Parts: sequence; C-alpha cells; structure tokens
Amino acid sequence: MIKSFIEKYNLSGTFIVAFSGGYDSMCLLDILFKSGYDIVAAHLNHNWRGNESLKEAKVCEKFCNARGIKFYTETLSEEVPQNETCAREARYEFFKRCAEKFNSNVVFTAHNYDDNAETVLYRVIKGTGIAGLQGIAEHRDIFYRPLLNMTRKHIEQYCLENNLKPNNDSSNDNIKYKRNLIRKKILPLMKEINPKVTDALNSLSKIANEDCDEKEKIREMLIKNNIEYDKKKIDDIYEFININKLSKSGKTMSLTRDLWLFANSKGTEIITAYKKFDKEIKITHCGEFEFDNLIFSIRPFDGKIIEFPSDKEFKALISVDEIDFTLRYRKDGDKIQPFGTNGTQKLKKYLNEKKVPNHKKDNIILLCRGNEVFWAGGLGINEKIKVIDKPTHIIELRGEL
Repeated sequence: MIKSFIEKYNLSGTFIVAFSGGYDSMCLLDILFKSGYDIVAAHLNHNWRGNESLKEAKVCEKFCNARGIKFYTETLSEEVPQNETCAREARYEFFKRCAEKFNSNVVFTAHNYDDNAETVLYRVIKGTGIAGLQGIAEHRDIFYRPLLNMTRKHIEQYCLENNLKPNNDSSNDNIKYKRNLIRKKILPLMKEINPKVTDALNSLSKIANEDCDEKEKIREMLIKNNIEYDKKKIDDIYEFININKLSKSGKTMSLTRDLWLFANSKGTEIITAYKKFDKEIKITHCGEFEFDNLIFSIRPFDGKIIEFPSDKEFKALISVDEIDFTLRYRKDGDKIQPFGTNGTQKLKKYLNEKKVPNHKKDNIILLCRGNEVFWAGGLGINEKIKVIDKPTHIIELRGEL
C-alpha cells in the first residue's frame, strides 16, 4: 500500500517521517524502513508532560538507532500555549524546518482511516460546508498521508505482529481535548446507531472530495475561457453536469452570448453558439472533392475487399445508377429513409435516434438529392442506395473528422 502511494505521487529522495513513537507513526516508519527508502524520523517533544515526554523521545531515538534510521528531535519552548491549535501549528513548522534541513520535499504523517472519520465528525459538530467535509487531505504542499486508508485496528495488528512497542501517550486518554472526547465518548455512542459509522464518515469525506474536485475543474474551465463566474454560476454548472452525466445525446446550457456548455455521458465541453452552413458542392462524377478542409471521394467499386471502421461509417459501399448528388450540411425539410426501413422520416428525428448532440447536428456532412439525404457521414446510408447484388461505388470522407 505504501509503495503504490509513493508511485502514485512519483515521490523520491529523502522522506521526512513525523515520528511521535505512537502506533501510527511507528507502523509507518517501520514499513518505510523495511522497504529500503531514505528516511529521517523527525520527533517534536511538545514538553507538556515532563519526564513522560522525555522518555517517549528516548524510545523514539532508541528505535531509530537500532535500525540505523536518521533521527532528529527538537523540544518545544515552554512559551508555546498548551492547546491543540498551537501544538498543531508548532508541529507543522517543525516538519517544514526538518524538510529544509535535510533537503527534502516530502513529509509523511501517519494519519489513518479512523483519524479522518473523527476529523469529519469534529467539523460537522463545529459547523462546516462541503469543503470541510473533505476531511484530512491525502496530499497538500509537502505533506503526504499514506495511511489514510488503513484502519487503527490494522495498524495495531501490524505493530503486534512485528513486535513493535510504541509509546502510549497518556494525554490520548484525556477527554478535555475535543478529539479524544470524540474518540472515547461520542463515536462509541454513534456506533450503537450505526456500527459502521467510521465507514459512513469516510464515505461522506470521499463524496465531498469528489464534489470539490469537480467544482475546481469547473472553475479552471471558466478561467481558461475568460468567463466571469461566482459561486452560484459554479453551483449551477455543477448541477447541470450531474443532471446530464448519464444522457447519451446530452444537453447544452448558455455560458455567454457565444459560448455554451455541452454535457453528456462522455463528458463535458465548451462549444460555440450554433451556426448554420450554406456551403454545398455538386457531385456529378467520380473523383475527389474538397469540402471544408475534408476530402469526399466517390469511385467505382473494383471488387477488392475493404475494411470499415467499427465505430464510425465514414466509408460506405453503395449501389447507384447515376452520380447526381449535392454535398452539404443539413437544411430545414431534409428527410431520409434509414437503411433497413420502408419509409422516410425527418432528418431531425433520425439524428435524434442516433443520439447526435444538438451542437454537432449542423456539422454532419450529407450526400443529398434535393431534400432527401442518401448518406450522413459517420452515421449511415439511405435504404435506396444499399447494396443488393454487388456495390457499384465506394464513398468516403477523409480528414480531421
């Protein structure tokens, strides 16, 4: 698990490990040591519990010396207020100093699965929005937390199986600290309602992370396209994407006078406002014809077997008595007799049945006679030019489709 985490973030060099000597950090340090990584154990003595703190620092140093692990420690000044917030700030400043001292850009902390659940619950109790429900970040700045998916139970089991003897910080039992109160009193009561409340809180954290990541992508998309935004606009776009993320044909919403957002099951994209095209050319003989930077060709069938793309029909075998077509984009009143059917239908209905997004309908190149479509590039042919005995011609559209 640790190795895959390191590979995920492509981490290398010297790793600083926040090492209190407790179960979590001893487990993490031992795994990294046995995996052969270059590590430095960084221990901050908070200087809150006198001799007990000194003994814990000695345990940490002894553990590292026995394994040849670099060990570095500092003692917190007595002037630092003894509260959770100040202690946390002092710890992280210490780890940053260690990173600079040992020329490292990676600091591992040993927060685990249960810690994350407790953090989410703490923030809910204090009052938070979706961002706060994300819980403990797996990665932020130089800090990485590879044990976030490992439960406290598994960590304790690892320590037992590997004959590790972690420190037991007596302050962890003091419920005057809010985190301990949640761990010792509140979560056990909640487990009477839902035995899997830790899983539920971590699931909530995961959902919040996904939501916030998606909204950040939306924000970046708007910035990239020079579109003004506020929280409401991002929320509206997020809701629109969620509503249409299972749609095959997709929907569009206006972003500006000239830009639209298209969303379907394949993803999202910003498109320009719909345009009608009047360009058309006559096709009255075999040959190659340039059409909007694409090449349309029609040639006699020479009897050779040809391969067709499995996903798009930009090449087709047909049977015709004469070559008398117009190559163009769609117009009002167009109709088609789809391959394998008995009657004609409006082209609009045909395109809807093919799940063509609205913003792409005007870009489909059509081979027509009058208002009847005989071939829709990438979609299919008219029943009237299907091959019965053998093909007479091959038609093809080439280029950046």
